[in-house]
Amino acid sequence: MKILVSGFEPFSNYPVNPTGELIASLAGFALEGVEIITVLLPVNYDECVELIVEQMDRHRPDVVICNGLYAGRTTISVERVAINIKDTVAEEPIPDNKGRKPRDEKIDPHGPDGLFATLPVRAIVNRLLEQHIPATISNTAGTYICNNTMYGVLRYIQQKQLSAWAGFIHYPASTRMSIWNPTWPSMEQEKMNMALQLAIETIVSEWKTYYSREVTVR
Repeated sequence: MKILVSGFEPFSNYPVNPTGELIASLAGFALEGVEIITVLLPVNYDECVELIVEQMDRHRPDVVICNGLYAGRTTISVERVAINIKDTVAEEPIPDNKGRKPRDEKIDPHGPDGLFATLPVRAIVNRLLEQHIPATISNTAGTYICNNTMYGVLRYIQQKQLSAWAGFIHYPASTRMSIWNPTWPSMEQEKMNMALQLAIETIVSEWKTYYSREVTVR
């Protein structure tokens, strides 16, 4: 079983992105029969999707887990749906790392309005809550780079008729980031690292159960 896990580089004026540290923490994490591949994505519209799709073509993963920062949220939020829009919205819009600030643009002019994650969203949230890690299901991945990535991955899977599961997990600001913005809710990086590992374990368990049932039916 192959799992592709992505995080993002720092953006705006912040020198760190906790999701970059998340994927780095997987270097010492192993599950029997599972190969974990990581990729650090640029915070650029479209290029984020191009790079992760290249990795999907190269490795042909069974599961794709994208991870991103949603500063201001108080919990780890497992996204349920991505929407077909790029819209840099905020009181002070933050451009991507190439200075782009699209408004009201379709990600794919020919794509559906929304695409649902195929990861076991509820099972992941339940597992995190069991371990006393704040977690919720989210029904909006925003309209920035994270949503762009989630939609792009799900759309690629749809177009290529792949069997891979995919979805997106958002994380609060790390405690380290609160140095630069003390008004943000924050979570310890170690707890977020643990959450990702628990999510992976849950997905692997659900994946094996699903495919064992498929074999039994056949």
